[in-house]
Amino acid sequence: MSHADHILVVDDDRDIRQLVGDYLRKNGLRVSLAADGREMKATLDTSDVDLVVLDVMMPGEDGLTLCRNLRAGKHRAVPVVMLTARDDETDRIIGLEMGADDYVVKPFSQRELLARINAVIRRTRMLPPNLQVSEAARLIGFGEWRLDTTARHLLDAQDTAYPLSAAEFRLLRVFVDHPQRVLSRDQLLNLTQGRDAELFDRSIDLLVSRLRQRLGDAAREQAYIKTVRSEGYVFCQPVTLIGDPA
Repeated sequence: MSHADHILVVDDDRDIRQLVGDYLRKNGLRVSLAADGREMKATLDTSDVDLVVLDVMMPGEDGLTLCRNLRAGKHRAVPVVMLTARDDETDRIIGLEMGADDYVVKPFSQRELLARINAVIRRTRMLPPNLQVSEAARLIGFGEWRLDTTARHLLDAQDTAYPLSAAEFRLLRVFVDHPQRVLSRDQLLNLTQGRDAELFDRSIDLLVSRLRQRLGDAAREQAYIKTVRSEGYVFCQPVTLIGDPA
């Protein structure tokens, strides 16, 4: 029997979560339902969940807070698709900055939601399991830099913080999870692409260039991200785990 992915739907609207749950089950997925953050945490603590569908607008702890807490805790690796009632760019950016992998705007097509769930799960599983080093520590060291995986910024030797955009952070996370491994442009697109990233639609090369600038990586020396002709890019610095999550 093939494995059925387990989806946790978190929404305070009973009709919506039941409707979404029924549709996902009809399409071969295993589904759990939660009305709030407390029920969400209880399910995560007692079941293996492959993805969380999380509503933004909920009473008490809203979806953005729950997503942020999820990314800082022991279930940080579980992918999240946010549901938002407003087609508001600020809401989308904040959600993605908090660690959401994708978002769908209400009212939404159930078929679109299913497609996005499947796409996020596919991208997540492209990560070789033995290379997800940054899941084990809050601070990741490489060269002259450290990456704070909770605050999502770079720290230099003097502890000066340099903020990263959501797209830059995702790309750097992929690189530090896969040190000394050549990654093709297609792999980088699939592992990092989110709906916030119009840059990805144009070229992954532009984002790599921006990240190199952040790292002070000279075009000729390429001490951090080397170009491998006809193949892609390789993160050539050793990666060290420095600190555990708070």
